Parts: sequence; structure tokens; C-alpha cells
Amino acid sequence: MAASIDFHHITAAHQLYCQLTGQTLRLGFDRERQWYEWLRAGFTLEDLRRVVAYLQREIRLGRRNVGALKLSNLLQLDRFEEDLNIIRASLCANHGHRLAELVSPLLRNTNWDLSKRFNLIVLLAS
Repeated sequence: MAASIDFHHITAAHQLYCQLTGQTLRLGFDRERQWYEWLRAGFTLEDLRRVVAYLQREIRLGRRNVGALKLSNLLQLDRFEEDLNIIRASLCANHGHRLAELVSPLLRNTNWDLSKRFNLIVLLAS
């Protein structure tokens, strides 16, 4: 992916960040380099959308400081990766919880024999 990163990709990421946060920031050489490194690490514009939305929600709830949305903080690769992984983990946890709520009544159905219940569990786990 590093070979395909050009100025268009960098400006698109920077413009999206500015749009999502309501900021107007100059795209100087140092920020271009940070965006390049961010893109080279494999992050996408969708990842940026998710992390900014997550941070905004956490700030509103008082669990994160507004400084978390500063571009200089956001483009620290380790921090961005950690926030993205938290989002992914919470999505998986929420999906599993919702799935359990949907499946629980089906598994309690006493008209089903054990093999049907087992097949349902295997199907849902895959």
C-alpha cells in the first residue's frame, strides 16, 4: 500500500478529519508526513470516521479529554490503533450479547431435540 499513497490520499484524510471535527487546520509538511505514516500503517478513512466518532462520544460522556481529538494526538499510530481495537472489541462484545438475546428463547424451546439445538449453536458460531 505504501507505493500507492499520494498527495490526494493525504489531503482526503486531512479534509475528512477537519470535516469530522469542525476544525480548519493547515496541511503543512509535518502534517503531510504524519498522514503519510498513518496511511502507510494501513489505516483507512473509515477507521478515521470510527475513531473520531468514538472519541467524540467518549468526550461527551466525560470519559475522555477533548485533547484526544487533537490531530497531533490522533495521528500517534499506537494510540490510534488502540482506540480502533477498543471499538472493534466493543462491537464484537455487543454483537455477541445481542445474539445471545435472540438465540436464548430458541434454545429454551422444549419441542426441539438436542441435535437441533446443537445444530443451531454450530450454525450461529460459524
